[in-house]
Amino acid sequence: MIAKRIFDLACSLTGLVFLSPFFLIIAILIKQDSPGPVFFRQTRIGRGGEPFSIHKFRTMGTATSAGGLQITVGADPRITRTGRWLRKYKLDELPQLIDVVQGSMSMVGPRPEVPGYVAHYPAELKEIVLSVRPGITDNASIEYRDESAILAESDNPERDYIKKILPVKLEYYRRYVLERSLPGDLAIILRTLGAIIKS
Repeated sequence: MIAKRIFDLACSLTGLVFLSPFFLIIAILIKQDSPGPVFFRQTRIGRGGEPFSIHKFRTMGTATSAGGLQITVGADPRITRTGRWLRKYKLDELPQLIDVVQGSMSMVGPRPEVPGYVAHYPAELKEIVLSVRPGITDNASIEYRDESAILAESDNPERDYIKKILPVKLEYYRRYVLERSLPGDLAIILRTLGAIIKS
């Protein structure tokens, strides 16, 4: 959709221009809090199954181990003081505006997963979900904004993510792809902002 791409570029470029002073403040806080890069880069799967390197503000120390987990659970000790604040208000996701400008992502769309979790997508849903650019936000992101706290109550967070949460997210993704529209995207962005303000 050409109109969606124009919408994405207008939103992401405007956001990067107006938020650039805020980006600088966050970058300084991250560097003061712990050694390491400002940005966290990770391979995610995008449209057509193509991998890309997502941008996020780094919220964890660089010398800690995830123990194999690719999800964050509860009061994860890897998270820095600045990282907790960034995660609470979803500010760590803001650098993905860069990915939107580059064309790897959209403002709204199914959230991009790491290859290991995409491998668990049922074939018919995988084709649908990966037919569009992944997004910074979507309805699943809003509904599961407290996902980390939910998984903290599990005795096997990764299993429960794959078996319980991921299938629900995939249904949200499928519905978005089949019903997507620019007014719908705008509604999701406004809903996302509302959820962040209330958090």
